[in-house]
Amino acid sequence: MAKGYWIARVDVRDAERYKDYVAAAKPAFEKYGANFLARGGAFEKLEGQVRARNVVIEFPSLQAAIDCYNSPEYQIAAAIRQEVADAEMVVVEGV
Repeated sequence: MAKGYWIARVDVRDAERYKDYVAAAKPAFEKYGANFLARGGAFEKLEGQVRARNVVIEFPSLQAAIDCYNSPEYQIAAAIRQEVADAEMVVVEGV
C-alpha cells in the first residue's frame, strides 16, 4: 500500500498562537500515524511563490492522511491554524 503525504506551505502570522495549533494537532497526528519528514527548516527557492514554513508529513496510507485531516481532532487544530497562519496544503499518494 502506498503511503500518503501532507505537503503544507505556511506563513505564520502569530507565532505564540501557532504553538496552540501544534499542541491541538498532536492527538490527530498520533492517532493516524503521522511521521514528520520536514518541519520548517532551511529551504531554497527554485521557482514560484514561497512561504516561510514548509512541512512534509508521511502517513501509512493516502486514506490515513485524508482521514487525519478530516478528523474531529484535527479540525479543532485547523480552526486555530486558520486564525493565525496562511497556508496551502495538499495530500499526495507516494510511490
